[in-house]
Amino acid sequence: MVDLSAWPAGMRLIVRAERPHPGAQLRGTDVDGNRITCFATSTAGGQLADLELRHRRRARCEDRTRAAKDTGPANLPLHGFDQNRIWLELVLLAQDLVAWAQMLGLSGHEARRWEPKKLRLRLFSAAARLAATGRRRFLRFNPAWPWAEPLTGAIDRLRLLTAPT
Repeated sequence: MVDLSAWPAGMRLIVRAERPHPGAQLRGTDVDGNRITCFATSTAGGQLADLELRHRRRARCEDRTRAAKDTGPANLPLHGFDQNRIWLELVLLAQDLVAWAQMLGLSGHEARRWEPKKLRLRLFSAAARLAATGRRRFLRFNPAWPWAEPLTGAIDRLRLLTAPT
């Protein structure tokens, strides 16, 4: 039993036991094949499902912060404070663009959750040929490349989006 007497007034500890998904690696903290998860909240009232959903959304936000470290903030390349501040703004802008492009362009639940390193390997480093014909330009990928279909599908879906007004 957890002693909550030293915690601030109104704090609750919500504990949940759930079966790990098939193929999940069991941990030493798993009890009788169940994974124990918990979180603390000071929110008064509310349904347990709503509190857990809010907590999981927060975890996704922290995942984005962790993934951002792979795109530039881990190493500040410039010498001055103002220069590094501009660098960080550009990195955050790039991260936002990648997150929106993943959400709106990529199909499939797995592709939408790719980390920046995997995106770099599979999509951003794609070899293609720029072909021009009839005043139009086409980007042609090698059809044998395993990530050609997801990338061309994402480009087509992003082109169909209407511009904001």
